Amino acid sequence: MRDPKVRLLKRKQSIRKKITGTKERPRLSVYRGHKHIYAQLIDDTKGNTLLFVSTLSPELKDKMKSCDTVAAAQVIGEALAKKAIEKGYKSVVFDRSGYIYHGRIKALADTARKNGLVF
Repeated sequence: MRDPKVRLLKRKQSIRKKITGTKERPRLSVYRGHKHIYAQLIDDTKGNTLLFVSTLSPELKDKMKSCDTVAAAQVIGEALAKKAIEKGYKSVVFDRSGYIYHGRIKALADTARKNGLVF
């Protein structure tokens, strides 16, 4: 049996072969660490990060008790959706970065959908 990190990397590579983000429909990439969660909108045609939100953002620190919970992921999803709509991005391509669609990843995606982003 392979190392879990190697399996995650293989899943991530197989997902990234199939999806790309454009200026009109950027890629919503999620990274889930042990303590924090990060989400960003990426234009793959130019290689630019268009928008970035994380649990380390000073304006979001007071909205959550802990940074590694489902509730924190929901706060990040809501903030990301609001900022994306303000900048004119309504539709995105979701890149779960090889993580299983469960827990914090699912909470972030569902909250972003509820707040107006179309996947």
